[in-house]
Amino acid sequence: MGAQAMSPKSQELWVREELVIVPLQAVSATDAITQLGAKLQAARCVKESWVQATIDREEVFATGLPTKEIGVAIPHTDVVHVLKQAIAVGVLEEPVEFMEMGNPDSTVLVRIVCALAVPRSESMVKVLQRLVKMFQSPETLRAIAGAGSAAKIVEIFGQHLSIKLGGK
Repeated sequence: MGAQAMSPKSQELWVREELVIVPLQAVSATDAITQLGAKLQAARCVKESWVQATIDREEVFATGLPTKEIGVAIPHTDVVHVLKQAIAVGVLEEPVEFMEMGNPDSTVLVRIVCALAVPRSESMVKVLQRLVKMFQSPETLRAIAGAGSAAKIVEIFGQHLSIKLGGK
């Protein structure tokens, strides 16, 4: 198959209600990653190794984004731990600290966590670029943080993501 654009209907391949935790009650970045990883694993999107690999990677390559008003983190790991594409989303009731991307001496108070399962390494940059662009809008961040339901979060992501990926 050739490259395809994700329409809001095909968005379910990435963000689905069963992959959303709202509100996410976590005491640390590790706790948030573990809970979202359990969702990804239950949906057979990642291998059992994904959680620990993501936690380990987060210590070296931080994913906290210092966005305006509402902090975001996009934890992910190598494709070897991924079975199929997905994004698990958690909206934290109380923010937790993630180390800042590109500045490990600084932390970001995060309320929105998007745990990525991307099965093709060449697709990772596209996915990250689309998410970062989406999170540059304070209105979008407020909409996600205030969504209150998994269905609403799926709808918001469906409206904002359009990722073209090659392969299957």
